[in-house]
Amino acid sequence: MLWTQQQAGWQKASVHLIEGLRRMVVKSQYSSTSTHRISPAEAREKLAGIRSEDTTAVDHLVIGAGVVGLAVGRQLSQRAGTSTLVVEKNERLGMETSSRNSEVIHAGIYYPPDSLRTRLCIEGKNALYEYCTRHNVPHKKVGKWVVAQNDAQAEYLHALEAHCRNLGVPAEIISGSQARRIEPQVHAEKEVLVSPTSGIVDSHSFMAALHGDIVDNGGDLASSSCVIAISADGVGDGTSSGKNRRSAGGYRVLIATSDPDTPFMALRAGVVVNAAGLWADRIAGLLVPDMTHPWHTRYRLRFAKGRYYMYTPHESSIRVERLVYPVPDKEITSLGTHLTIDLGGSMRFGPDLEWVSSNTDYTTSNDPALLETTACSIAQYLPGIGVADLSAAYTGIRPKLQSPGGVFRDFVVQEESADGFPGFVNLVGIESPGLTAALAIGRMVDQLV
Repeated sequence: MLWTQQQAGWQKASVHLIEGLRRMVVKSQYSSTSTHRISPAEAREKLAGIRSEDTTAVDHLVIGAGVVGLAVGRQLSQRAGTSTLVVEKNERLGMETSSRNSEVIHAGIYYPPDSLRTRLCIEGKNALYEYCTRHNVPHKKVGKWVVAQNDAQAEYLHALEAHCRNLGVPAEIISGSQARRIEPQVHAEKEVLVSPTSGIVDSHSFMAALHGDIVDNGGDLASSSCVIAISADGVGDGTSSGKNRRSAGGYRVLIATSDPDTPFMALRAGVVVNAAGLWADRIAGLLVPDMTHPWHTRYRLRFAKGRYYMYTPHESSIRVERLVYPVPDKEITSLGTHLTIDLGGSMRFGPDLEWVSSNTDYTTSNDPALLETTACSIAQYLPGIGVADLSAAYTGIRPKLQSPGGVFRDFVVQEESADGFPGFVNLVGIESPGLTAALAIGRMVDQLV
């Protein structure tokens, strides 16, 4: 029902701008199915051949309708007297990372104090709780435990508690015996760090509400619209310098659609925000196709696949009232296979971590060896769990700037004037806690442009 309502609103929201785009679109000999076979070079050539008068102008173009792109679109669409368009290559909003995660509202406790991940998570968490209350988005502040099973992990918890104290984020340490009195089925050999401001949210309802805000603000959202070429308007023809490019028209963008009658749309945008998630490095690369450009190394993404498992009791009868996390790895590559609960109280576990080359491999597996490994990881803090209690649910993929075994990498929220592209904003490596930080990222982008 939710998706039906979203699609209806989506179509209604997009009608007046998209009809304008279609009236001005450049006709092509390619069919809608063949647009996907156009090479990047062909797409650039096609865009270069489009006259300025055959493009449609928009003030703000946001590429990607995941939760971050929607939050950015919501923020920019509040600007009076401007136009905002969010484009999404998929049929529906939020079909990738935004809907394939733990749906956790993070407290902002893990990352370096001067990092964007920390600042935007804390700001975003507070904004998200307020937003959900005001817009009736289902959510609950259930709290989270991080459990220590040995002395080294307990030492980590005490350092983490001091870190929280310095950040002003509520947290406390309780003993393993205290924890057993509260959650008898959770095992903490040593101690537990309690994070009371962590919670859960219905991510689909949150995205639907953000989409509704964009519509109410007069913005538009177009699905099945894939950006295939971007050029900085005026570069190389003497009509615009990098310094004043935004006022001169900004960027020209070619979009492939699923409509056989109008397979391409050509836009001219003053501000472009790259919020393409798993595809953000490729979108950035469209603007700088020269592979020697530093963006191709600076913004290169790696993909971390994570599987989730539902608790389907066969060997046990377990009920837990809060989120339970193991101690993360040293470089915070992953927060570990943790226990989350949904708004109905059902439990699920995940994600695990597998580095993959594909950003589209969402296959799940009930392979016995994989289930055994997962059950063993969970049993460290939930010893009653058995292999038969787990069934594959879904898979998510995280867009990581951090390489396997590499050091921590922060979010990239970068307005690119320094590289000669004013008004172009790259959002790259927005993985966890991106859902929590989305509203704060939207505000930051608004300040940058």
